[in-house]
Amino acid sequence: MLLLILLLPLAARAADLKVATWNLDWLTTRQAGDRALPRDVTPRSADDFDRLARYARALNADVVAIEEVDGWSVASRLFPRDRYSIHMTHDHVVQRVGIAVRRSLHYDVNPDVTGLGFGHLRSGADITLHLGAADLRVLAVHLKKGCRDRWAVAGSLACRELRDQAQLLADWIAARRQEGAAFLILGDFNRIMDGNDAVLASLRQAAPLVRATEGRSSPCWGNESFIDHILAGGAAAAWMRPETLRVLRYRETDPAWKDRLSDHCPVSVRLAVPDGNGDPHEG
Repeated sequence: MLLLILLLPLAARAADLKVATWNLDWLTTRQAGDRALPRDVTPRSADDFDRLARYARALNADVVAIEEVDGWSVASRLFPRDRYSIHMTHDHVVQRVGIAVRRSLHYDVNPDVTGLGFGHLRSGADITLHLGAADLRVLAVHLKKGCRDRWAVAGSLACRELRDQAQLLADWIAARRQEGAAFLILGDFNRIMDGNDAVLASLRQAAPLVRATEGRSSPCWGNESFIDHILAGGAAAAWMRPETLRVLRYRETDPAWKDRLSDHCPVSVRLAVPDGNGDPHEG
């Protein structure tokens, strides 16, 4: 036993990092009739924001990719600044992408991946987390809607645009592989990636990837296929613990709540990040 105690400090420990993605479905404080909102968008009430904030506390993730959020001030109503730092893309759209990071973690902001946001689409939010002995590149995305389970169907603008986005993501992945970086891509891919999916296959040509949602279905609003995904590459592929995949379901089960909460639930997974100093990060 004494020998084991002496050897323990020499062994690298793993810090538990909980990462999540959450599409918040046109989360904004704009009022009905605002020209920036579609007519079928239901503005949130103060009670709706309070409920979502409680779900954010229950999620209790270290890093959360957020989609369809109308800026920093709106995001901070769910992820208060005393507990989270929030980085948002610089897009001039209502449906912005961002990343909420627990205050105990440190990160650098990389330039937005603006190529994803051509036309009316959304850029990617890109940061580098500094986790003791390891760095982790994190890219949050919200890809083109309308091509869930098809690939470049003739005449389908949505699929052509998604294919262009997939090529740009593959280039981003190839650059991370060349750097030898650990990385995550997470968010709303608007794509079912089960089976021999062409989008996932194109990304895996750039580097080996582990998908947390592989072989699983989402219980969010019923037994449905995932379109929100968490992909890990480089060293992070070995850090990901797919058995920890969780979907935080809403207690409100009537479909009418989709407009007041979200039509997406938070999806999370845990990473075992090596820490050469043996200092656990707050999780």
